[in-house]
Amino acid sequence: MTALDEFIDALPKVELHVHLVGSASLPTVLELARRHTGHAVPTDEEALRKFYEFRDFPHFAEIYFAVNGLVREPEDVAALVVGAANDLAAQNVRYVELTVTPFSHVVAMGMPVRAVTEALDIAARQVADRIQVAYVFDIPGEFGAEAARATIDHALSRPPENLVGFGIGGIEQDRAGHEEAIRDAFRAAKAAGLHSVPHAGEMSGPETIWEAIRGLGAERIGHGIRCVEDPELMAYLRETQIPLEICPTSNVCTRQVPDIAAHPLPHLLEEGLYVTLNSDDPPMFGTTLTGEYRTVGHDLGFAPDRLADLARNGVRASFLPEERKTAILGEIDAVSPR
Repeated sequence: MTALDEFIDALPKVELHVHLVGSASLPTVLELARRHTGHAVPTDEEALRKFYEFRDFPHFAEIYFAVNGLVREPEDVAALVVGAANDLAAQNVRYVELTVTPFSHVVAMGMPVRAVTEALDIAARQVADRIQVAYVFDIPGEFGAEAARATIDHALSRPPENLVGFGIGGIEQDRAGHEEAIRDAFRAAKAAGLHSVPHAGEMSGPETIWEAIRGLGAERIGHGIRCVEDPELMAYLRETQIPLEICPTSNVCTRQVPDIAAHPLPHLLEEGLYVTLNSDDPPMFGTTLTGEYRTVGHDLGFAPDRLADLARNGVRASFLPEERKTAILGEIDAVSPR
């Protein structure tokens, strides 16, 4: 390993944008695929790797839902949380805000609300000595008003202990016609003390980011890379310092950018926007959070001091208590260039 790799490995990190089902390791997916029948997911490792070669974002969404169909019992949900947490802890990740789409488990797979929440709570407690796990509940936007109502009902009636945020993901264009129901869900979430963290500007233009800000009260924005198309939006993001959850490898794999060299991350930083670095769906994209730091370091030329600043951005943009933020920032300072 190079000195840069050693620094990245030692760097304390937080992860703000990673999905529960998308974080399932290849061995975990293979185990679920072999245990459950009647699905399209390959049960051979090499075939599964090819299964994860995405043509575009709609194809990625199709594969994601196929893998989600393997999560059929509350025990599967807990196993995914524990697996993702252990993978992150091994990368010196101190804290994760793990995005869960309860609609996919409760409505699509028929699990009881109480059982899903209990599985999330049990798993978070099980790994608490290695990593702190918080949750973000996520509306699958392609299911519209039904998903918005079901997700906020779960969040308000039976939330997991560590629920901190409320978001929306999926194919952004499919939100059309459901805007008011989605806004209502976010208003209720914020009234209950949850933070607004919608995906926006990943596969659609700046108008989706504006809706996230004006309609959903976004405190952070998942992806947001299409902001570069709107100078007024860039200026607003620079002034307000709303953090962007940037996931470079994900954007390449889903064909939102042609390659890493073309990724707007350096431009966003040069323009003074607030950027955090995240992994999104790491096994599906053949990456890890550490891998994202390596990609930015080696392929985009970021030196250790700039990588440490990205790590600090993640801590400050998290929903951790201030004293915990201060502690992790101190750990970053201890290993960083002076």
